[in-house]
Amino acid sequence: MLRFGTNPAATVYDSIGPDFFLALAPGWLNLGIWEGDGGDPDEAPVAVRRLVERIAAPLPVAADVLDVGNGLAAQDPAIADVARPRSLTAVNITWSQLEAGRANLRDAGGRAVCADACRLPFADGSFDGVISVEAAFHFSSRARFLAEAFRVLRPGGVLTMSDVPTLRRPQGLREAVAAVAMLRVWGLRSGAAASPDEIAAAAATSGFVDIRSATIGDHVIGPALRFVRDRLDASRDHVSTPIAIAARTMLSEADVLWERGVLDYLLLEGRKP
Repeated sequence: MLRFGTNPAATVYDSIGPDFFLALAPGWLNLGIWEGDGGDPDEAPVAVRRLVERIAAPLPVAADVLDVGNGLAAQDPAIADVARPRSLTAVNITWSQLEAGRANLRDAGGRAVCADACRLPFADGSFDGVISVEAAFHFSSRARFLAEAFRVLRPGGVLTMSDVPTLRRPQGLREAVAAVAMLRVWGLRSGAAASPDEIAAAAATSGFVDIRSATIGDHVIGPALRFVRDRLDASRDHVSTPIAIAARTMLSEADVLWERGVLDYLLLEGRKP
C-alpha cells in the first residue's frame, strides 16, 4: 500500500505470490466468465478457463502468438489448445511469476521473456497474434502497449485482449474512497482509468482496424465478487485476522465500484491492416 518501487505490478504480484488464497482456481488470476451467479464453487475453474478461451478464439491458428502479461501461466496451455500456435511467447514483468509458471508454460510449448509490455523486446512484425488477458490496466500506458502490439504484429495480425474499464468517474466521498483504495491495493496510477470508448479509440489511434468490443461485467465481475465473498465466509476459521480484514476491505471497495456502475469488464479485438 505504501511502497511500490519502480515496478508497481511486479511489487503487487510478488506480494500476492503463487498461492493467492482468493484466486478463483489454483494458479489462475483472472475473474472468469460465468454462466451462473458465482454461487457454485465448482464453476470457478471452468469460468477462468472459459474466459481465456473466449479471448483466445480470434487468434490465428498455427501462427506465432505473443501473450502479454501471462500471470502464473495457467492460461498458456488454454491459449495453446485454442490457437495451436507454431510458437508461443509469454511476456511478464514479474520474474517470480515467470518462475512459478515455468511448468505451465512448458506444458504449453512456450518460452518466457521478462519484459515491459510498453517496451517489447521484439523486432517489428514478429508475431501473427497478440493476446493480453486482464493485464492492460497494470501497464504504465495502454497507448504505448497498443502501439507496441501493433508494431510487433505482422500485417493481418490480430490483437485480442480483456481489460477493466471505468464507465464514469467516481462521484461523492464513498466512491472516491473506494477508487483510491483500489488504485493503492493494485499499485495503479490514476491514469489507468479509461472508458471502453477511450480504450477502443487508443487501439484505433495505434493503427488497428475492424475493432470490436463488448462489455460483459454481469458475467464476470458480479459473479466473481460473489464467489470471493463466499470463499471468505467459508475460510473464516482458516485465515489470519489481518489477512481476512484486508481481503474484506478490498472486496467491500470493489463492491461499491461495481454495484454503483463505475467499473465494467471489456473484451476487445482488432486487426493490423
